[in-house]
Amino acid sequence: MKAILVPTENSGAMLSALDTALLMAQKFGGSIEGFALRPAVADMVAMDPDAGLTMVAVKENDAEMVRQAEEFFRAFMQRQGVRERRDGAGAAAAAAPSWTWLKSAPSGHDFVGSYGRVFDVIVLVRPEAEWQSPSMVTLESALFESGRPVMIAPPASPRSFATNVLIAWNCSTEQARATAFAMPLLHLAERVTILTVEGATVAGPSGEDMARTLAINGIAAEPITLAPGKAGAGETILARAAELGCDLVVKGAYTQSRLRQMIFGGTTRHILAHAKVPVLMAH
Repeated sequence: MKAILVPTENSGAMLSALDTALLMAQKFGGSIEGFALRPAVADMVAMDPDAGLTMVAVKENDAEMVRQAEEFFRAFMQRQGVRERRDGAGAAAAAAPSWTWLKSAPSGHDFVGSYGRVFDVIVLVRPEAEWQSPSMVTLESALFESGRPVMIAPPASPRSFATNVLIAWNCSTEQARATAFAMPLLHLAERVTILTVEGATVAGPSGEDMARTLAINGIAAEPITLAPGKAGAGETILARAAELGCDLVVKGAYTQSRLRQMIFGGTTRHILAHAKVPVLMAH
């Protein structure tokens, strides 16, 4: 997980996303690439055909958002002492975390999904609760269009990262993909737990089966199964993660459809709304 993409805005929530990305880059000697994330210019233009000056104002506002995002990103890297990536750097420099900034990124949240395809992981801030919010559009673009894993940063910057990992195993294809993407992190973790919540699974191999496969790969993992009780699966997963002191949750996203989760709720939605540690997701 050396190539790390961080769509960047000038907001307080971005600090945790950049801190999470840096912790990952430190583990792997990775490079963090940022770009300015903002709404598509066309989406901000008034529908009034006579409002000719509106387009000028919108473009000026767009340019200001780009400037502020880049300034925020660069200031963070400078404070943390992270060097700017230079092509052709020596082996010692390549082993240390680095950063670069994409100046040519277009406006629009869907760019995350297309550009993210050439990265190992995409780091995002926790999305807002509203399902049509720009941050949720960004998350779904990353999950459904990039083919890559997405790391959701918690509201507060994590103090540690991926030393004690909880795999939220529900036997699904989505969870299998998320676990496969997490393998580089699992190899470095000090403790791995595979948690299955009764009644919150689909047909498929058990947590014990997953633990055997991880053991073949040299990863010791403890499978456990819990009854949800009165709490839902999402609440049970996060409660056990907190009890175990986990600093990363690995979760397949949207085993149920997005529409069903929007109407009835679901494990993915609960974890997105309430996780206090980084969450690695994939669909």
